[in-house]
This record gives sequence, structure tokens and C-alpha cells, in this order.
Amino acid sequence: MSRIRIVHRTGFSYAEPATASYNEARMLPHSDGRQFVMQAGLDIRPAASQHSYLDYWGTRVSTFEVLTPHQELSVMATSLVEVHPRPLPRTEPTWEELATAASSTIALVEASGLSAATEPPAELRELAAEIRAEGGGVGETALEICRAVGGSMQYMPGVTGVHSTAAEAWAERKGVCQDITHIALGALRSAGIPARYVSGYLHPDPEASVGQTVVGESHAWVEWFAGEWRGYDPTNLVEVGDRHVLVGRGRDYGDVPPLRGVYAGPGASELFVSVEITRVA
Repeated sequence: MSRIRIVHRTGFSYAEPATASYNEARMLPHSDGRQFVMQAGLDIRPAASQHSYLDYWGTRVSTFEVLTPHQELSVMATSLVEVHPRPLPRTEPTWEELATAASSTIALVEASGLSAATEPPAELRELAAEIRAEGGGVGETALEICRAVGGSMQYMPGVTGVHSTAAEAWAERKGVCQDITHIALGALRSAGIPARYVSGYLHPDPEASVGQTVVGESHAWVEWFAGEWRGYDPTNLVEVGDRHVLVGRGRDYGDVPPLRGVYAGPGASELFVSVEITRVA
């Protein structure tokens, strides 16, 4: 078990003052069976009233609008979360049982479809098919696919953008966690394993002392279904554990961007982001 404090600052600066902006933020975790949110809140500047709800995918969303001219929109999310290791899996379905569930359960149907962001190239489909043909169980196969994807990719910011696809990142064999997660999702789904995109945070330094604040960033990983949902971080080639704080789930990144909105104004906007993470227990 660990307790982690996250301070995530983001927003937009405008070349010319925006006369109004309408926004939604997915930056606050919520409690589930693996984590307990002790405190979480948003500080929005300029000040704005907020409305919160859980979206279709179970992600906590805060909506707000600023209706006065502003040169900058700043959102600071502060969270304190107690995270517990996930218990070991119990039983898992056969491939035949999984195929039946994946075609008859809405949540699994949605986690099985391929989007433009996750569509795997032929080479990646063949890799996933070869791993499945080795005859392992669902969970073992999913793990090997994720390890093969993560082991083939080099983490390198700046090569891809927020709208890059799995096929584009795979061709370069370079990208960030969003790209590696999209690639893993495409490979898993092409092999008949339902999988979903998870957004959140990862404490980057397991050796950091209690109370030490480190620079972090938003993170992404996958969950696949093998009788129950299991998380794996293909970017770091590790099981999801008590350094991972979950914020949202979806089909791909398009379902879980931390901050999204529109504004009225004559100039361009520029996004800024910083994340600080502290283990407090």
C-alpha cells in the first residue's frame, strides 16, 4: 500500500484574450476496489463554477465555463490517493468462453473494437497471432503480447503527437506511453482479447523517500479482460501496482484527455502541463 499526492497543473495560454471558453477535465481519480481517494479537487483560474459527473466509461468529469475575457486558463488538480496492490487473478475463461462473452457483453464488445488510433498494421497483427498460436491461456497470451510490444518500442517524446496512430508509432518503433498503449490495445484486440485504455499517473521513482516530491507526468497503460480486468504497463514492462493511480478508462486516448475544450477568440492557444508526485506513506 502507498499514499500518493499528485498536483497536476495544465491549461491554455492565448495569443489574444479569449472572450469565453467551455471545458471538461478528466484529472481527478475516484475510488474503486484498488484505490481510495482521500482528497481530490480542482482549482480553476479564472474562477468558474464546476459540475461533476461520471461519464459512460466511469471516468470522473468536471465541466466548467469561463465567460469573461482571459489571457490564460489554468487548472490545478490536487489529489491524495491510497493505492493497494491488486490481488492475484483467480480463474480465467477458455478462449471459447472469452469469444462468447466478447460478442455478447456490451462492455466487452466496446473493448474489442478497433479505432483509427488503435488499428494495428499487418506486421503487428501477425505478431499477436503468432503469440496466440503458441497455445497459452488468455492471461498468459495477453501478457506476452504486451511484453512484445513494450520490448519493441523505444520511449522517445517528440516523435509522435497527440493524434498519432498506433500504426504510425509502430512504424517508427518510437513514441510515448499513449502510443505504446494504443499499439498494445490494437495487438490485444486483434488477437481476440478485449482491452481498454487507462489514463492516470505513475510515481516514476520507486526509490524516492517519503515526502520527496518528484517531477511526473500523465501516464497510460492497458487493462485486458481474462475473466476479470488485469492491468499492465507496457511502457515500463511492469504489472500495474501501488505506484499507479488510475483516473480514467476508455477505448483509446480520445475518451480520456485530461483537459479538452473550445474557446472564442481571435488568436491561437498553447497548452502547458506540469505534474508533481509525492509519496506521503
